Amino acid sequence: MNFDTFNFSPDIIAGVRALGYTTPTPIQIQAIPPIMKGRDVIGLAQTGTGKTAAFVLPILQRLLKSPRGRVRALIISPTRELAEQTCETVDELGQQTGLRSIAVYGGVNMDQQIQRLRRGVEIAVACPGRLLDHLWKGTIDLSNIEVLVIDEADRMFDMGFLPDIRSILRCLTKPRQTLLFSATMPQDIRRLVQDILHDPVTVQIGRAAPAATVSHALYPVKQHLKTALLLDLLYQIETESVLVFTRTKHRAERVAQQLKGAGFKATSLQSNLSQPRRRAALDGFRNGSFKILVATDIAARGIDVLRISHVINYDMPENMDAYTHRIGRTGRVEQNGDALTLVTGADAGMVNDIERVLNTRLERRTLQGFDYAISAPDSDYVRSPRHLPARTVRSQPLVKRQFALSAR
Repeated sequence: MNFDTFNFSPDIIAGVRALGYTTPTPIQIQAIPPIMKGRDVIGLAQTGTGKTAAFVLPILQRLLKSPRGRVRALIISPTRELAEQTCETVDELGQQTGLRSIAVYGGVNMDQQIQRLRRGVEIAVACPGRLLDHLWKGTIDLSNIEVLVIDEADRMFDMGFLPDIRSILRCLTKPRQTLLFSATMPQDIRRLVQDILHDPVTVQIGRAAPAATVSHALYPVKQHLKTALLLDLLYQIETESVLVFTRTKHRAERVAQQLKGAGFKATSLQSNLSQPRRRAALDGFRNGSFKILVATDIAARGIDVLRISHVINYDMPENMDAYTHRIGRTGRVEQNGDALTLVTGADAGMVNDIERVLNTRLERRTLQGFDYAISAPDSDYVRSPRHLPARTVRSQPLVKRQFALSAR
């Protein structure tokens, strides 16, 4: 099966071919036909399965013959990074259609967005908070919306956007096609579905669990040895691109600084950064200027980089959904990936949850040559440079050494 099966306009097929797409993914095969027929759709799929194109392509097809210069499709995204990436996908797939899009999010000058909206766009990809700002100011008109997409709905609700979503919905007074995409289906989303979708078609690809293309391993370690173990792991992993997750923004920044101090090309992504710095961090990670990105969960849904070979959980996530979203950054679109998690005794409950969902016992690993017996100093171990390994790192790739591991 190929994309010609969907009978897209030649202008849209040109965008598909320009991106190198050949065979539709399962979510695209199942979701595109009912969307093309105008049905409301619930799409349940893991990250990295091609769901963005599953709703962008039918939207482009629908809007080809619509009047231009008015916002006719609205895509609501939970994070700035995801909004930007979705907008990029719209522009790339629709490069021959003449349809225009805008990414609307906070942290940047609102006047520039107002000017773009005044010049006329057909597709808006927006974060809830900034979209409400425009609605209150009267600088965006949603009266012509034909298609509404709520993307990454479970993440949206995890971040507390449900009241904002309902406020936005009250501004959409005309009948429309509504599409909701999510990795999981908690009760809040089920209630929203009942309120806003009409006779929806449900498309589910797999279950709400990490992709089968990802292998998982645990590294038991004491809390004060995490940074030292992370450094030794990175010295030994043979890879070009690593995403490290921490629970807090302050720890993300601190760990990134320690990695840079040890010679790694690393940067951080967290909410304290200005939008230009966030964009620079993501762009540098995509183009290879940074080999390691240390991030909070704000990046779990917003990074669309196919070549991430390893995700390392410096801190265990708070729940299984967060684990699934983090791990979804690797092993994307049938590529293989590795998920490594540093675990302490306090993480036993989450380990049990992961093993129950995966229906297997995860491998426990120890790193050969690492001294696990070092006692915690009186001061904060990870803050003290004297406790970090005094090594230098070659820049391309991270460091290519044998990965000496012994299973326990």
